[in-house]
Amino acid sequence: MIESGFRQIKPIDQLVFSDDFMFGAVMQDPEICKKVLELLIGVKIDHVEYPELQKTISPYYTKKGVRLDVYVADSNRVFDVECQSYKIENIGKRMRYYQSMLDVDSFLKGSDYSELKEAFIIFICLDDPFGQGLPLYTFERKCSENDAVKLNDESHLLVFNSSAYDKESDSELKAFLSFVKNNKAESNFTKEIAEMVQTKKFEQTFVNEYLARMLHERDVEKRAKAAGLAEGRAEGRAEGQSVIVRNMISLGKSFAEIASLTGLSENQVRSFSALNE
Repeated sequence: MIESGFRQIKPIDQLVFSDDFMFGAVMQDPEICKKVLELLIGVKIDHVEYPELQKTISPYYTKKGVRLDVYVADSNRVFDVECQSYKIENIGKRMRYYQSMLDVDSFLKGSDYSELKEAFIIFICLDDPFGQGLPLYTFERKCSENDAVKLNDESHLLVFNSSAYDKESDSELKAFLSFVKNNKAESNFTKEIAEMVQTKKFEQTFVNEYLARMLHERDVEKRAKAAGLAEGRAEGRAEGQSVIVRNMISLGKSFAEIASLTGLSENQVRSFSALNE
């Protein structure tokens, strides 16, 4: 039975390539991952190193890390590829944060700024996050006063809008974006991906990991909701106590008397009194 107010767990047989967990699982295949990256950035990749599903990068100096859908690398580049099946807020700041985490992860393995690899943050969106109808939005740093002056920091932010696939001039990329949006395989490569999607649905390891992840996220959601309700109740009690203290003070009661009548400590009464001043 599905609990009211919580996200539904999508049945295995209904999963498509653009679903977060399926996307990550399919992209664990080095050949498919390599082809997808080459298609998206238009550059040949020598090989793919250690595709990692939902890698968590969490620097030693902070508790807040970032979970990446797919984090891969070749000899001179690193890639974070995200497939967003739902609308996300603050996409620019999210990409900025992901970029910083990639750089920290890379730099901790090196010894000099020059050793930072060329980095690509790639978001594949089902809908247009910027509302301008472009199939691709590319962001790179350059001088506002003179477009010819480039920062050359080798960082690239790419946002693909699969809903505008029909405006894409490259036939292979058009077919890929159409597949992401509509789940209809019309090219040899998208048919290869579609076959992998179907294969995954019958792999017991994938099924077990998917259900474990979904149940974990459901549990996190339940705990967050419970914590929010508890916080709300606590705030409500505090507000009620504040009103009582304020009324008693207006009647001329001393802090000691109010504490005795309400069960609060005198320090608590003083705190509520200070809030009402």
